[in-house]
Amino acid sequence: MSEPTVFTRILQGEIPGEILAQTERVFVIRDIHPRAPIHLLVIPKTEQYRDVVALAEGDPSLLAEMVAVARDVAAEHSDGDFRLVFNTGARAGQSVFHVHAHVLAGGLEEETVGD
Repeated sequence: MSEPTVFTRILQGEIPGEILAQTERVFVIRDIHPRAPIHLLVIPKTEQYRDVVALAEGDPSLLAEMVAVARDVAAEHSDGDFRLVFNTGARAGQSVFHVHAHVLAGGLEEETVGD
Protein backbone atom coordinates (compact mmCIF):
# COMPACT_ATOMS: atom_id res chain seq x y z
CA MET A 1 0.00 0.00 0.00
CA SER A 2 1.28 3.47 -0.83
CA GLU A 3 1.95 6.25 1.63
CA PRO A 4 -0.88 8.69 2.40
CA THR A 5 -0.76 11.90 0.38
CA VAL A 6 0.10 15.21 1.98
CA PHE A 7 -3.61 16.09 1.85
CA THR A 8 -4.63 12.98 3.77
CA ARG A 9 -1.89 13.68 6.30
CA ILE A 10 -3.23 17.22 6.81
CA LEU A 11 -6.78 15.87 7.19
CA GLN A 12 -5.57 13.33 9.78
CA GLY A 13 -3.65 16.01 11.72
CA GLU A 14 -0.21 14.55 10.96
CA ILE A 15 0.83 17.75 9.16
CA PRO A 16 -0.32 21.16 10.38
CA GLY A 17 -2.96 22.78 8.23
CA GLU A 18 -6.01 24.91 8.86
CA ILE A 19 -9.15 23.32 7.49
CA LEU A 20 -11.30 26.27 6.42
CA ALA A 21 -14.43 24.30 5.53
CA GLN A 22 -15.52 20.71 5.17
CA THR A 23 -18.41 18.44 4.36
CA GLU A 24 -18.70 14.73 4.90
CA ARG A 25 -16.71 14.08 1.70
CA VAL A 26 -14.47 17.13 1.03
CA PHE A 27 -12.35 19.69 2.87
CA VAL A 28 -10.77 23.04 2.06
CA ILE A 29 -7.32 24.40 2.93
CA ARG A 30 -5.19 27.35 1.76
CA ASP A 31 -2.58 26.66 -0.91
CA ILE A 32 0.92 27.01 0.59
CA HIS A 33 2.17 28.59 -2.66
CA PRO A 34 -0.67 30.99 -3.55
CA ARG A 35 -0.96 32.28 -7.12
CA ALA A 36 -3.73 34.76 -6.28
CA PRO A 37 -4.84 36.71 -3.19
CA ILE A 38 -7.38 33.96 -2.54
CA HIS A 39 -6.00 30.50 -3.39
CA LEU A 40 -7.80 27.63 -1.73
CA LEU A 41 -7.77 23.89 -2.40
CA VAL A 42 -10.94 21.79 -2.39
CA ILE A 43 -9.95 18.19 -1.73
CA PRO A 44 -11.93 14.96 -1.46
CA LYS A 45 -11.33 13.07 1.77
CA THR A 46 -10.72 9.93 -0.29
CA GLU A 47 -7.45 9.27 -2.13
CA GLN A 48 -9.27 6.99 -4.56
CA TYR A 49 -9.01 9.41 -7.49
CA ARG A 50 -5.66 10.72 -8.71
CA ASP A 51 -7.05 13.41 -11.03
CA VAL A 52 -10.28 15.06 -12.19
CA VAL A 53 -10.71 12.70 -15.15
CA ALA A 54 -10.69 9.66 -12.87
CA LEU A 55 -13.05 11.44 -10.46
CA ALA A 56 -15.51 12.41 -13.21
CA GLU A 57 -15.59 8.82 -14.45
CA GLY A 58 -15.75 7.24 -10.99
CA ASP A 59 -17.90 9.58 -8.88
CA PRO A 60 -19.53 12.50 -10.70
CA SER A 61 -21.53 13.41 -7.60
CA LEU A 62 -18.31 13.97 -5.65
CA LEU A 63 -17.04 16.20 -8.44
CA ALA A 64 -20.31 18.17 -8.29
CA GLU A 65 -19.90 18.50 -4.52
CA MET A 66 -16.37 19.85 -4.98
CA VAL A 67 -17.69 22.50 -7.37
CA ALA A 68 -20.46 23.46 -4.94
CA VAL A 69 -17.97 23.77 -2.07
CA ALA A 70 -15.68 25.86 -4.31
CA ARG A 71 -18.60 28.21 -4.99
CA ASP A 72 -19.37 28.48 -1.29
CA VAL A 73 -15.80 29.21 -0.17
CA ALA A 74 -15.37 31.76 -2.98
CA ALA A 75 -18.48 33.52 -1.74
CA GLU A 76 -17.18 33.43 1.83
CA HIS A 77 -13.57 34.45 1.16
CA SER A 78 -14.02 36.72 -1.86
CA ASP A 79 -16.81 38.35 -3.83
CA GLY A 80 -18.07 35.08 -5.29
CA ASP A 81 -16.19 35.38 -8.58
CA PHE A 82 -13.52 32.71 -8.93
CA ARG A 83 -11.55 30.49 -11.23
CA LEU A 84 -11.59 26.74 -10.67
CA VAL A 85 -8.49 24.85 -11.88
CA PHE A 86 -7.78 21.12 -11.95
CA ASN A 87 -4.24 20.17 -12.97
CA THR A 88 -4.16 16.73 -14.57
CA GLY A 89 -0.76 15.13 -15.00
CA ALA A 90 2.78 16.13 -14.09
CA ARG A 91 3.35 18.12 -17.29
CA ALA A 92 0.20 20.13 -16.52
CA GLY A 93 1.55 21.11 -13.09
CA GLN A 94 0.07 18.36 -10.91
CA SER A 95 2.52 17.33 -8.20
CA VAL A 96 0.13 15.75 -5.68
CA PHE A 97 -1.73 12.87 -7.28
CA HIS A 98 -4.81 13.13 -5.08
CA VAL A 99 -7.45 15.04 -7.05
CA HIS A 100 -7.98 18.60 -5.86
CA ALA A 101 -9.37 21.85 -7.21
CA HIS A 102 -7.66 25.22 -7.00
CA VAL A 103 -10.08 28.06 -6.18
CA LEU A 104 -8.52 31.38 -7.23
CA ALA A 105 -10.03 34.79 -6.63
CA GLY A 106 -9.23 38.37 -5.78
CA GLY A 107 -7.08 39.22 -8.79
CA LEU A 108 -4.93 36.65 -10.53
CA GLU A 109 -1.14 36.96 -10.66
CA GLU A 110 -0.32 34.30 -13.27
CA GLU A 111 -2.05 32.47 -16.06
CA THR A 112 -0.86 29.04 -14.92
CA VAL A 113 -1.35 27.36 -11.59
CA GLY A 114 0.88 24.61 -10.20
CA ASP A 115 0.48 22.42 -7.16
